[in-house]
Amino acid sequence: MARLTLGIAVDALRLAAPFRIASHVFDSRLACLVTLDDGTHVGRGEATGVYYLGEDIETMRLQLEAVRDAIEAHPTREELRAILPAGGARNAVDAALWELESKQAGKPVWALAGLPPPRPLPTTFTVGADEPTAMAAAAVAYRQARSIKVKLTGDLDLDIARVAAIRQARPEVWLGVDANQGYQVGDLERLVAAMVDADVALIEQPLARGREADLDGFVSPIPLAADESALTLADVDGLKGRFNVFNIKLDKCGGLTEALLIAAAAREAGLGVMVGCMVCSSLGAAPGFVVGQLCDLVDLDGPTFLKQDRTPGVLYRDGTIWCDEAVWGAGR
Repeated sequence: MARLTLGIAVDALRLAAPFRIASHVFDSRLACLVTLDDGTHVGRGEATGVYYLGEDIETMRLQLEAVRDAIEAHPTREELRAILPAGGARNAVDAALWELESKQAGKPVWALAGLPPPRPLPTTFTVGADEPTAMAAAAVAYRQARSIKVKLTGDLDLDIARVAAIRQARPEVWLGVDANQGYQVGDLERLVAAMVDADVALIEQPLARGREADLDGFVSPIPLAADESALTLADVDGLKGRFNVFNIKLDKCGGLTEALLIAAAAREAGLGVMVGCMVCSSLGAAPGFVVGQLCDLVDLDGPTFLKQDRTPGVLYRDGTIWCDEAVWGAGR
């Protein structure tokens, strides 16, 4: 197999407005852009890394340079899982390998993955943490949205007011909340009761990663989704009996290759499957759209927060996301 040339570049993804969650405020993110060139075809991948694990553009670049020879030796996607640990660097290379293979085979990525032709997917649209009236206005501005996800901060009274304001403003939408590890187990009973009153359909990552055992014996009438507690395939078994849904993110698990394994393993374990994304452009969201074809819930609105997305880009229409093959992985 011909050796590859690995390219590493940096792109600044600037947000149209600051975006607040429980532990962080984003206004931009540096993306790692990887290319793999076999002399005839070029595959591409993008990753911004897992901020709460300390990943950034420099840590990803150093990881890639440390294994440049192994990557340029043209490993299989399965071999890549042993070359790089889970995280953004592996995600970018994995995506580039998928696209390169699709061009070499003349088949789109979805076909290589053994999936049927893709369909548009209903996606959530996220409202960042702010004052309740501002968040309600933001929810109203998402006119096309059928599903809205609300960022919480761990301030229980304020979070309850935030969700109540959004529910009043958008009584018809599916509503989920994401606490981003902001709560303690002692807060859950009151939080869940308030979310039931607001007809919330999903509570994501209420407790910190490492506190999963605090959920033993806790019964929630609303499904609980694991995000920070659900990084890789190795986390699936530990979620059973504590969470109901595994939120797959390709920057966390290290790419589409592992994401497909997680989707199958989570189903086998009786868990629902969700796909999300970090701050990303359409190039970063495109592999998530592929695994999204296997998911119950889709949260791929990352490109909507950017001042300027890549062209061509994903299309949002009537509450759905559509990723044309021309964005990534067309097989030509």
